[in-house]
Amino acid sequence: MTAGSLVSGAYNFRDVGGLPAGSGRTRSGVLYRSGNLARLDDAGVATMRELGIRSIVDLRDDDEVANAPSLVDGLAVTTARVPLVLGSIGSFFERDASLADFYRELVDECSAQVIAVVRGILVEQPVLVHCTVGKDRTGVTVALALAAAGVDEESVVADYARSEALLPPSRNEMVVAKIRARHPDAVHLEELATRSPAPVMRGLLADLTDRYGSPAEYLRAHGLRDEELAELRRVLIAVD
Repeated sequence: MTAGSLVSGAYNFRDVGGLPAGSGRTRSGVLYRSGNLARLDDAGVATMRELGIRSIVDLRDDDEVANAPSLVDGLAVTTARVPLVLGSIGSFFERDASLADFYRELVDECSAQVIAVVRGILVEQPVLVHCTVGKDRTGVTVALALAAAGVDEESVVADYARSEALLPPSRNEMVVAKIRARHPDAVHLEELATRSPAPVMRGLLADLTDRYGSPAEYLRAHGLRDEELAELRRVLIAVD
């Protein structure tokens, strides 16, 4: 079993069920999130089958998929590709942007893809949303879906922040060393590669609220329909 993961061979794989949402909670067994599925072993595939996951929304670009194809053969799943990128993955480290700047650019420049991810959640459940690590692109899109569905803000932030603790230290050391060799002067390298600080997500949600009124209004402003927002709440939230 990969450390801290629900599914063997997959980093950062977890259910977002049980989060407080006003008078209700998010349903368990409906929405999952993770890093890539390129190292799934037999036990991991068996767990995926037991979870009954029917659809996958893969946020990786073509190069990421080619370099680390998902090992889901034999599973009755439908995969939707929604590449959620701002240039190449390597460009993040070349630009040395902070996580806060990265997330702000993501919601501003990739709004159509963000909407596509939310719509992908509605197609069929249980659904898994994943990227390479399950921290940033997955973190932002799942956070916006949860917030728009009515999950309490601090619970949205806490779910995002969990990723940092679920990434194995050995993985982090290897990745940081590899990237540091290419970008020795990068200031934000470790933050981009290994961290999911609560203040960053809290700041993103506050920024969307300042500019749009709420995360739900951000989604609505970029094309999500009222009936889709209502369906998102119905799918994700169980009222106590």
